[in-house]
Amino acid sequence: MDASRLTPELLLQAYRAGIFPMAERRDDPNLFWVSPDARGIFPLDQFHLPRRLARTVKSDRFTVRIDTAFTEVMQLCAAPVPDRNDSWINGEILSLYTALHKKNHAHSVECWRGGVLVGGLYGVKIGAAFFGESMFSRERDASKVALAHLVARLKAGGFRLLDAQFITSHLAQFGAIEIARDAYLALLATALERDADFYCPAPSGSSGIASLAVASGDVALTVDVDAIAGNIWPGWLVAQLITQTS
Repeated sequence: MDASRLTPELLLQAYRAGIFPMAERRDDPNLFWVSPDARGIFPLDQFHLPRRLARTVKSDRFTVRIDTAFTEVMQLCAAPVPDRNDSWINGEILSLYTALHKKNHAHSVECWRGGVLVGGLYGVKIGAAFFGESMFSRERDASKVALAHLVARLKAGGFRLLDAQFITSHLAQFGAIEIARDAYLALLATALERDADFYCPAPSGSSGIASLAVASGDVALTVDVDAIAGNIWPGWLVAQLITQTS
């Protein structure tokens, strides 16, 4: 396809139809559409938080922020690493998803340590569906902690679907499963009929009890994105939200 014809609006339509774009290589200007026969998803109420990772999450080793370095997260996801020299994220993908971010349809979860961005992920939000795109890690467990924070936020915000696109052994250890395209499209349709809030304030409560009620003094759910981007949740709360079931 001609990448110059792909707009952010068309990209959102594609996601609503269960389709997403990729490039063959980082330096290839062309994109192609993907709709896997078997789709990877995370059932949000069955996300598995391994014991060692749970300790890392609760230790707050990393400062986890939302949407403060979206483009940098994408660039680091595309950057070469020892076991992968190339990437499907090309310049057109970077431009399109940055435009979606500006329209509040794409978000990043970022792990910072000592003022340096050391891990994170990004994805697309439509209705009550979140489509995970890519993640990176420059320190041990950084991308895993970002994933745990994402799942907690999606559960608290009323999301119905976390799309992982393709299943891998790395994702399977956290509870990701593979389902047929028809089953995926049915879940997607249900999620798109609803709305969810990616910027939900951290639930109030103590380390023993986490209430989903908005705490006194928290920002309203309709506050401007710039005012709440970067809001930080403590690790103990993230771990507790993950282990709660609906």
